[in-house]
Amino acid sequence: MGANGVFASSAKHEGKESRIKRMPYAKPPFTLGKIKKAIPPHCFERSLLRSFSYVGYDLCISFLLCYIAITYFHLLPSPLAYIAWPIYWILQGCILTGVWVIAHECGHHAFSDYQWVDDTVGLILHSALFVPYFSWKYSHRRHHSNTGSLERDEVFVPKPKSRVAWYSKYLNNPPGRALSLAVTLLLGWPLYLAFNVSGRPYDRFACHYDPHGPIYSDRERLQIYISDLGIFAATFVLYNIAVSQGLAFLICIYGVPLLIVNGFLVTITYLQHTHPSLPHYDSSEWEWLRGALVTMDRDYGILNKVFHNITDTHVTHHLFSTMPHYHATEATKAIKPILGEFYQFDDTPIYKALWRETKECLYVDPDDGAPEKGVFWYRNQF
Repeated sequence: MGANGVFASSAKHEGKESRIKRMPYAKPPFTLGKIKKAIPPHCFERSLLRSFSYVGYDLCISFLLCYIAITYFHLLPSPLAYIAWPIYWILQGCILTGVWVIAHECGHHAFSDYQWVDDTVGLILHSALFVPYFSWKYSHRRHHSNTGSLERDEVFVPKPKSRVAWYSKYLNNPPGRALSLAVTLLLGWPLYLAFNVSGRPYDRFACHYDPHGPIYSDRERLQIYISDLGIFAATFVLYNIAVSQGLAFLICIYGVPLLIVNGFLVTITYLQHTHPSLPHYDSSEWEWLRGALVTMDRDYGILNKVFHNITDTHVTHHLFSTMPHYHATEATKAIKPILGEFYQFDDTPIYKALWRETKECLYVDPDDGAPEKGVFWYRNQF
């Protein structure tokens, strides 16, 4: 299965047929207003009580998992303990990824009707997960404003072949791909925050922790300092836990689940914006609606619910980012008939999709001889 549920033959490139039907890249025959009219009005309503119920639910499960691990795991015989801890890490990592998604909603003003509530909740939750809340809120907002643009998009910006690193062709093999995936899933998120790895190129060093970096405007700098204070506060709390309980305790209870959260985050966002059927545009072709549609809904099974459906309703999220997650599934069903082939969904198992996209989506180039020189597609041949 593939984009829109089928693999299909489409455009040829260098004599080879693509296995995946490409998304239409012409100007859509509908407007954002028409899409919005198809969605029931209540889908745009934010409920403070309902939003907090999801926060409370996730945190209760997280604290329960912590309590079980701290209270009972040391009583288990060693063979069972070696099984219990990985189970805890995976479950806790999944739940905390859901917490991460709610904090992300706060950054979009999708949590409540009150901006100060959204920013307070988002700052607390994201800082607890070592994310600089306002810093990422602003760069992520620019991603939503420029999705699919090769010049202005903020993250997972594919490179044309001429700008691909010299060593990439030596990693274009199974061991190289496995190594690249391991590094990306383990370190990709902190490297992006600290060094803008895989982000939009700037004329000087860009860092999400630098209030005076090129990512931010003068009116945003104070809030970047507040984000940094949130990270310092979280570091102080974790330091005291390590001092009182030991570093091994902190790593087992918090450190390993956080790595899993980071891995899920990179996987989710990478697969949302990377697929052989998705085009990218330069400034000659890019328009906001065309770019906003350049994203792929995926099926994570039961984790769709755990991750608050950010995985299988991401197209809707890019079109209406202030819509709360608990209405996004209904809205997605409503807009599918309007979008037609512009709606992209791939139900390939995630582990297979991750390997395939790592193999197939190495750089972008326009089709040879195509009249639209500003439309770029993924390639995998050096």
